[in-house]
Amino acid sequence: MRRIPESLQNLVDQLSRLPGLGPKSAMRVAMTLLKWPEAETRRLGKGIFELRDQLNLCSRCGALSDTDPCPICADASRDPTQICLVAEWDSMLTLEEGNFFHGSYIILGGLLAPLDHSPAESLEMQRLYERLAEGQVQELILALGSTADAEATATFVKEQVNRRFPGVRVTRLAQGIPLGAEVRFMDRETLRQSLLFRQSI
Repeated sequence: MRRIPESLQNLVDQLSRLPGLGPKSAMRVAMTLLKWPEAETRRLGKGIFELRDQLNLCSRCGALSDTDPCPICADASRDPTQICLVAEWDSMLTLEEGNFFHGSYIILGGLLAPLDHSPAESLEMQRLYERLAEGQVQELILALGSTADAEATATFVKEQVNRRFPGVRVTRLAQGIPLGAEVRFMDRETLRQSLLFRQSI
Protein backbone atom coordinates (compact mmCIF):
# COMPACT_ATOMS: atom_id res chain seq x y z
CA MET A 1 0.00 0.00 0.00
CA ARG A 2 1.36 3.43 -1.01
CA ARG A 3 1.89 5.64 2.05
CA ILE A 4 2.83 8.86 0.23
CA PRO A 5 0.51 10.24 -2.48
CA GLU A 6 2.04 9.87 -5.93
CA SER A 7 1.95 13.61 -6.73
CA LEU A 8 3.80 14.41 -3.48
CA GLN A 9 6.37 11.65 -4.10
CA ASN A 10 6.98 12.98 -7.63
CA LEU A 11 7.64 16.47 -6.28
CA VAL A 12 9.99 15.13 -3.58
CA ASP A 13 11.88 13.13 -6.21
CA GLN A 14 12.30 16.25 -8.36
CA LEU A 15 13.35 18.47 -5.45
CA SER A 16 15.88 15.93 -4.18
CA ARG A 17 17.76 16.28 -7.46
CA LEU A 18 18.64 19.88 -6.55
CA PRO A 19 22.09 20.55 -5.05
CA GLY A 20 22.07 20.35 -1.25
CA LEU A 21 18.66 18.68 -1.00
CA GLY A 22 18.42 15.04 -0.02
CA PRO A 23 15.13 13.13 0.23
CA LYS A 24 14.40 14.35 3.78
CA SER A 25 15.12 17.99 2.98
CA ALA A 26 13.08 17.70 -0.21
CA MET A 27 10.15 16.34 1.80
CA ARG A 28 10.40 19.30 4.21
CA VAL A 29 10.36 21.73 1.26
CA ALA A 30 7.36 19.95 -0.28
CA MET A 31 5.46 20.04 3.02
CA THR A 32 6.25 23.75 3.38
CA LEU A 33 4.88 24.38 -0.12
CA LEU A 34 1.67 22.61 0.84
CA LYS A 35 1.24 25.02 3.77
CA TRP A 36 1.70 28.09 1.58
CA PRO A 37 -1.36 29.93 0.25
CA GLU A 38 -2.36 28.64 -3.17
CA ALA A 39 -1.47 31.94 -4.86
CA GLU A 40 2.10 31.73 -3.52
CA THR A 41 2.71 28.19 -4.76
CA ARG A 42 1.27 29.07 -8.17
CA ARG A 43 3.56 32.13 -8.32
CA LEU A 44 6.55 29.89 -7.54
CA GLY A 45 5.53 27.43 -10.26
CA LYS A 46 5.09 30.27 -12.76
CA GLY A 47 8.52 31.64 -11.82
CA ILE A 48 10.16 28.26 -12.48
CA PHE A 49 8.34 27.95 -15.82
CA GLU A 50 9.34 31.47 -16.88
CA LEU A 51 12.93 30.84 -15.82
CA ARG A 52 13.27 28.30 -18.62
CA ASP A 53 10.99 30.18 -21.00
CA GLN A 54 12.47 33.69 -20.80
CA LEU A 55 16.16 33.26 -19.98
CA ASN A 56 18.78 32.51 -22.61
CA LEU A 57 22.53 32.58 -23.02
CA CYS A 58 24.15 35.78 -24.23
CA SER A 59 25.64 35.07 -27.66
CA ARG A 60 28.72 37.19 -26.86
CA CYS A 61 29.74 36.07 -23.38
CA GLY A 62 27.57 33.07 -22.48
CA ALA A 63 25.93 34.70 -19.44
CA LEU A 64 22.35 33.98 -18.44
CA SER A 65 20.21 36.91 -19.47
CA ASP A 66 16.73 37.86 -20.58
CA THR A 67 18.22 39.95 -23.42
CA ASP A 68 20.78 39.15 -26.13
CA PRO A 69 23.32 40.62 -25.85
CA CYS A 70 23.27 40.79 -22.07
CA PRO A 71 23.45 44.22 -20.33
CA ILE A 72 27.21 43.90 -19.74
CA CYS A 73 27.99 43.10 -23.39
CA ALA A 74 25.60 45.86 -24.54
CA ASP A 75 27.28 48.48 -22.31
CA ALA A 76 29.32 50.69 -24.67
CA SER A 77 31.23 52.24 -21.75
CA ARG A 78 33.04 48.97 -20.95
CA ASP A 79 36.64 48.48 -22.10
CA PRO A 80 36.61 46.32 -25.27
CA THR A 81 40.36 45.62 -25.03
CA GLN A 82 40.06 43.39 -21.92
CA ILE A 83 38.23 40.10 -21.54
CA CYS A 84 38.01 38.27 -18.23
CA LEU A 85 37.58 34.51 -18.70
CA VAL A 86 35.61 32.79 -15.93
CA ALA A 87 34.51 29.19 -15.53
CA GLU A 88 30.86 29.80 -14.61
CA TRP A 89 28.29 32.60 -14.53
CA ASP A 90 28.37 32.96 -10.73
CA SER A 91 32.09 33.85 -10.90
CA MET A 92 31.22 36.70 -13.25
CA LEU A 93 28.52 37.89 -10.84
CA THR A 94 31.03 37.91 -7.98
CA LEU A 95 33.49 40.01 -9.98
CA GLU A 96 30.71 42.39 -11.03
CA GLU A 97 29.58 42.90 -7.43
CA GLY A 98 33.03 44.31 -6.65
CA ASN A 99 32.63 46.93 -9.42
CA PHE A 100 36.38 47.02 -10.06
CA PHE A 101 36.56 45.35 -13.50
CA HIS A 102 35.20 47.32 -16.43
CA GLY A 103 36.03 45.09 -19.38
CA SER A 104 34.01 42.23 -20.88
CA TYR A 105 33.62 38.59 -19.92
CA ILE A 106 33.46 35.16 -21.47
CA ILE A 107 32.05 32.22 -19.58
CA LEU A 108 33.93 29.02 -20.33
CA GLY A 109 31.20 26.69 -19.12
CA GLY A 110 33.35 24.69 -16.71
CA LEU A 111 36.91 23.52 -16.20
CA LEU A 112 39.00 20.70 -17.55
CA ALA A 113 39.14 17.82 -15.10
CA PRO A 114 42.04 15.60 -16.18
CA LEU A 115 41.37 12.98 -13.50
CA ASP A 116 37.75 12.69 -14.64
CA HIS A 117 38.80 12.69 -18.31
CA SER A 118 36.80 15.88 -18.95
CA PRO A 119 37.42 16.70 -22.66
CA ALA A 120 38.48 20.08 -23.97
CA GLU A 121 35.41 19.98 -26.22
CA SER A 122 33.26 20.60 -23.13
CA LEU A 123 34.64 24.16 -22.91
CA GLU A 124 33.10 27.08 -24.82
CA MET A 125 36.34 27.89 -26.64
CA GLN A 126 34.66 28.83 -29.92
CA ARG A 127 32.99 31.85 -28.32
CA LEU A 128 36.40 32.98 -27.06
CA TYR A 129 38.04 32.48 -30.48
CA GLU A 130 35.29 34.51 -32.17
CA ARG A 131 35.74 37.41 -29.75
CA LEU A 132 39.51 37.40 -30.11
CA ALA A 133 39.21 37.24 -33.91
CA GLU A 134 37.39 40.60 -33.84
CA GLY A 135 40.81 42.14 -33.17
CA GLN A 136 39.91 44.51 -30.33
CA VAL A 137 41.05 42.40 -27.37
CA GLN A 138 44.57 43.11 -26.14
CA GLU A 139 44.46 41.25 -22.81
CA LEU A 140 42.79 38.01 -21.76
CA ILE A 141 42.56 37.74 -17.97
CA LEU A 142 42.17 34.18 -16.66
CA ALA A 143 39.99 34.21 -13.54
CA LEU A 144 39.60 30.46 -13.12
CA GLY A 145 40.75 29.85 -9.55
CA SER A 146 43.74 27.91 -8.25
CA THR A 147 42.55 24.30 -8.12
CA ALA A 148 44.26 21.54 -10.10
CA ASP A 149 41.41 21.66 -12.64
CA ALA A 150 41.74 25.44 -12.94
CA GLU A 151 45.49 25.14 -13.47
CA ALA A 152 45.00 22.52 -16.21
CA THR A 153 42.38 24.71 -17.87
CA ALA A 154 44.53 27.84 -17.66
CA THR A 155 47.45 26.03 -19.27
CA PHE A 156 45.23 24.72 -22.08
CA VAL A 157 43.65 28.13 -22.75
CA LYS A 158 47.01 29.91 -22.70
CA GLU A 159 48.50 27.47 -25.21
CA GLN A 160 45.51 27.76 -27.56
CA VAL A 161 45.40 31.56 -27.40
CA ASN A 162 49.17 31.97 -27.82
CA ARG A 163 49.08 29.70 -30.88
CA ARG A 164 46.06 31.32 -32.56
CA PHE A 165 46.29 34.93 -31.34
CA PRO A 166 49.94 35.68 -30.45
CA GLY A 167 49.21 39.41 -30.14
CA VAL A 168 46.87 38.90 -27.19
CA ARG A 169 48.47 39.16 -23.76
CA VAL A 170 47.34 36.38 -21.42
CA THR A 171 47.36 37.19 -17.69
CA ARG A 172 45.86 35.63 -14.59
CA LEU A 173 44.57 36.79 -11.23
CA ALA A 174 47.31 37.11 -8.64
CA GLN A 175 47.64 34.18 -6.28
CA GLY A 176 49.20 33.81 -2.90
CA ILE A 177 48.87 34.96 0.69
CA PRO A 178 45.48 36.62 1.33
CA LEU A 179 45.21 39.98 3.08
CA GLY A 180 45.28 39.68 6.85
CA ALA A 181 47.04 36.29 6.88
CA GLU A 182 50.43 35.36 8.36
CA VAL A 183 53.13 33.42 6.51
CA ARG A 184 53.47 30.86 9.30
CA PHE A 185 49.89 29.69 8.78
CA MET A 186 50.14 29.25 5.01
CA ASP A 187 50.32 25.86 3.29
CA ARG A 188 53.28 25.04 1.03
CA GLU A 189 51.41 25.48 -2.27
CA THR A 190 50.13 28.93 -1.28
CA LEU A 191 53.66 29.96 -0.33
CA ARG A 192 55.02 28.55 -3.60
CA GLN A 193 52.46 30.53 -5.61
CA SER A 194 53.23 33.66 -3.55
CA LEU A 195 56.91 33.44 -4.36
CA LEU A 196 56.27 32.58 -7.99
CA PHE A 197 53.94 35.57 -8.55
CA ARG A 198 55.73 38.04 -6.28
CA GLN A 199 55.44 41.74 -7.13
CA SER A 200 57.73 44.73 -7.09
CA ILE A 201 56.96 47.33 -4.40
